[in-house]
Amino acid sequence: MAAKLSPMMERYREVKAENPGAILLFRMGDFYELFHEDAQNAARVLGLTLTSRDKSSENPIPMAGFPYHQLDNYLQKLIHAGFRAAICDQVEDPKKAKGLVRREVTRVITPGTLTDDGLLDPRISNFIACVAPAKSSIGLAWLELSTGRFLVSEIEPALLQDELARIKPAECLVPEHSVSEDDLPVARVDLGGPVLTGRPAWCFSKDESRRLLHEHFGTKTLEGFDVEDNSPAVTAAGALLEYIRDTQKSALLHITKLECYRRQRHMVIDEATRRSLELTHTMRDGGREQSLLGVIDETCTPMGARLLADWLSSPLTDIAQISERLDAVEEMVSNLTLRDDLRDLLKGMYDLQRLTSRVATGRCSPRDLSCLASTLGQLPKLRAKLAERSAKRLQTLEERVDLCPEVRQAISDAIIDEPPISVADGGVVRPGFNAKLDELRDLAKGGKQWIASYQAQESERTGISNLKIGFNKVFGYYLEVTGAHLSKVPEDYIRKQTLKNQERYITPELKEYEDKVLRAEDQSKALEQEIFSKLKEEVAEHVARLLSTAEALAEIDVLVGLGTLAAAAGYCRPEITAEPVLDIREGRHPVLDRLMSAGEFVPNDIRLGVDGDSAGRDSSGPEQAKQDASESGAANNPNGRVQIITGPNMAGKSTYIRQAALITVMAQMGSFVPASEARIGIADRVFARVGASDELGKGQSTFMVEMTETARILNSATDRSVVILDEIGRGTSTYDGISLAWSITEHLHDDTQCRTMFATHYHELTDLTQTLKHAANWHVAVQENNEDVIFLHRVIEGAAGRSYGIHVARLAGVPRDVTDRAATILESLEAQHVNDDGRPALPQRETTRQIKQQLSLFELPEDPLLDEIRNMKVDDMTPREAMDELYRLRQELTARKT
Repeated sequence: MAAKLSPMMERYREVKAENPGAILLFRMGDFYELFHEDAQNAARVLGLTLTSRDKSSENPIPMAGFPYHQLDNYLQKLIHAGFRAAICDQVEDPKKAKGLVRREVTRVITPGTLTDDGLLDPRISNFIACVAPAKSSIGLAWLELSTGRFLVSEIEPALLQDELARIKPAECLVPEHSVSEDDLPVARVDLGGPVLTGRPAWCFSKDESRRLLHEHFGTKTLEGFDVEDNSPAVTAAGALLEYIRDTQKSALLHITKLECYRRQRHMVIDEATRRSLELTHTMRDGGREQSLLGVIDETCTPMGARLLADWLSSPLTDIAQISERLDAVEEMVSNLTLRDDLRDLLKGMYDLQRLTSRVATGRCSPRDLSCLASTLGQLPKLRAKLAERSAKRLQTLEERVDLCPEVRQAISDAIIDEPPISVADGGVVRPGFNAKLDELRDLAKGGKQWIASYQAQESERTGISNLKIGFNKVFGYYLEVTGAHLSKVPEDYIRKQTLKNQERYITPELKEYEDKVLRAEDQSKALEQEIFSKLKEEVAEHVARLLSTAEALAEIDVLVGLGTLAAAAGYCRPEITAEPVLDIREGRHPVLDRLMSAGEFVPNDIRLGVDGDSAGRDSSGPEQAKQDASESGAANNPNGRVQIITGPNMAGKSTYIRQAALITVMAQMGSFVPASEARIGIADRVFARVGASDELGKGQSTFMVEMTETARILNSATDRSVVILDEIGRGTSTYDGISLAWSITEHLHDDTQCRTMFATHYHELTDLTQTLKHAANWHVAVQENNEDVIFLHRVIEGAAGRSYGIHVARLAGVPRDVTDRAATILESLEAQHVNDDGRPALPQRETTRQIKQQLSLFELPEDPLLDEIRNMKVDDMTPREAMDELYRLRQELTARKT
């Protein structure tokens, strides 16, 4: 028969059953305790000592714990290890409890529901996403709980992986039956991907989702948020809101609206391209610092840093919107005083978004409110600086900054300038704010002074020179007398405790004042908590205004930061046009330009679709385009929309094509760009197939990944896209690789007709300019001095004469006898694979139209033997009969030829 559990452990078991799958942190006094398997996991992950409860019983219970004030530290470790944590707190004052103190789960912490500053990176958004599959589309919703930003979108299933790569959620909710990656491919996103949380099917009910959202926002329809009520995005949003309610168990006043994210308003960047371009994280270590985001971030506030990352991940495609941002950045660039003044003010501000969210959920501290008031105190100066700005966007933002003077006044009146973190510590409310509180504080302070005076009085009366008054939670105040003075103890002293070298006593007079002091302290702390609770409720009434102001401040911070970057790094304002061109003069790679010493990076021009090439776009269709290309002879324009870039390794080909894509992304997010001049045609998508990667865990080789990504480009790019390719086809045999690269380039030129930059070592591809009307050869200049090679990092017109692979091998330290032998072999191979003119022997291209014409002119009637073969009953023949028939057919064919 199992041993009967104590009331405490009975309650633990009940709470644990209500929170399956979560590690339960059970508050017991000043500690959080864990039991059973939770204790074993915590001991392993957190480094806690594993002990046992009821050690003397037949079934001791594994146990571990830590002090309550270390909760944030241990929570962070648990969440990073992939666990969920349920916090079970004492929700009743132990002094007032009758029997067992009531305990309830106050919140469930998961990777996507973090709100505390100690658990979050202030510069990075922490999204939780929800995926709701429908018949022909997918509903997607994502929320940053720490700021209340809530977005929805309806997408094609094939785009899910790219959208999750853009959002980078820490956690993703999916239907329980879709947790496997094969069913719903959401597990692999960037480095490791989000934590997948399966939810029951009923959570994805359309009707229940609509009801929850209408109830939360107080609406009868979601059309005011530009969201259709029947969209699967609504199902995803409702399922996500239900999960947040279930885990947070608090008000969600800071979730004030839904934002509908429409992909057509933004440049589409797929997962592979984000990784290749290292937009927000580097491929090497996943770090932020040396990514594009890391080097362009000049923001002063965490909310500005998060918004900058959002802009970079979702560049715009609307010229008017981009121009508004560029106008604001230009005003910042041209006005140093304005820029510096705004930066000084922004540096003095706290994260208003996350502060407001903690107010809305009722989890703010006195220090949070103090920081909020301090930030509001900077707003009048900031609005004054933005007054009468010429840029339309700055005018709009100035109007959106709500000073919220009543909020600031309420906090400043009630809270001291530098309050403690916890209201339980007391000393939070400003003296003079509440007369009753002041009275209680005076009484407590006066009582302590009396105790000090009483100690001196009793020491003099008894002649005990080292008489001390001490305090502990068991006895309260007491008089302590050492063994040497026990003979001097008066008769009115009442002994309470005997220690090794001293005795402890109390007196009626001491106890009387102790009661007054302690009662006054308890009453003052209780009153402070009451005052603070009312203040939180008062501030929470203004959450929507505070969040709107926070959004405006974040955007101001981003615009000021982009202006600071442009002024410091010598960037220019790009001209944004609808024409499919890319005309960049003295362009620089934005990351390398910032990381290298000033003037060290070699700038280059990038010219795609320039000088009338765009006017020659083949509007008559792909077949006519191929026909025109085959008849055109040599390319007419060195600045065509397809560039074939040759040159040795280490010379800068990859850097050159990457900077073209990065400058395009920067321009469309509303930033100035690293160039002396730039004319950027709006790109609907940017594709980058750069660098080698593999998916060995999924059985995919480097070449398979390369071809998969290339196929996606060929199937998805449009004539408004920008495509950069680096060494396509190198993962297979030389002839296979050349053939694929050749055909891919033709397709992008003739069928897709997009702006393309193709860096390659296949010098055979330079012949494509003879058949492709809008293709041009460019190469990285090299200076030879005997056997020495100097890479000039300048990209100039024309094809490279050599690849210099053997020279690069020498620079890398390959032994001289190996490189000499390689040079001999190279001469032999080159001699065997060129035609009489000394050029690579490759087949001439035939257009589809030519092939069809040839078939129609020379088509022959079908041979009657084919009918015989079709009518043979092969399954009924014996092996011998089948061989006889085969010999007969061969003899008949041979007789025809003779």
